[in-house]
Amino acid sequence: MDRKRLKNGIFIAALVIICQLPAFSAKKNEELIEMPKTYPAKYTAEYIKEIKPLYKPTGKEEIIYVALDMLKGTNGEFSRNAILGNNLSGRAVKIEFRDLGTINPDYANFDALGWKKNKQLFIFINPRHKDAPPGALAALLAHEALHQDEYNSLAEETYAWTMEASVWYEIAKLYPESNDELHPLVVRENTLKKLFERGGYSNKYIKKTVMSNEGYKNLPATSPGFEDL
Repeated sequence: MDRKRLKNGIFIAALVIICQLPAFSAKKNEELIEMPKTYPAKYTAEYIKEIKPLYKPTGKEEIIYVALDMLKGTNGEFSRNAILGNNLSGRAVKIEFRDLGTINPDYANFDALGWKKNKQLFIFINPRHKDAPPGALAALLAHEALHQDEYNSLAEETYAWTMEASVWYEIAKLYPESNDELHPLVVRENTLKKLFERGGYSNKYIKKTVMSNEGYKNLPATSPGFEDL
């Protein structure tokens, strides 16, 4: 066999071997990354990468980006815009999971807390909700985004709890995979949803719950922007 034929034979053999190997793309295939089961189907790694620049000013948590995006087209759109900077501070709200007991022992069992330091607004979420469905976190954020100053009241809490209930009512329909009934945050949301439905989709029973909440016993009836109880 001459040298030319030998080279051709080696080339063909190599080509056959290459063709039998598994196909790997030089470019990372985003769709092969397995996302949490509680993420709606559209929230692929590629889609989250696209929306990240919009939500990055709020912090580093991917699940928060998904939760905020899920507020689009719901009653929580106002809260989403507020978190992105359309609020009294004019800045994006910083969101993070934090042990609330380190702020005040009385807050240790709170689900979330709105906070203001100088001109910066924060939303701190109890770390036990890190693995909550993003839809439940979306409803929680819709509530907390309404607290934009150092003042609070029964009227403000009533409005915020009603907002949370109405958003969860919508999200549970739009994204049924969010309704993981074993998660404590979903238990909270479903409790509010029942009060909302029982009151004819109004704040009737939510208001009664707020009024009887021991944690709110020292709050004034109204606060700036929430003059009607």
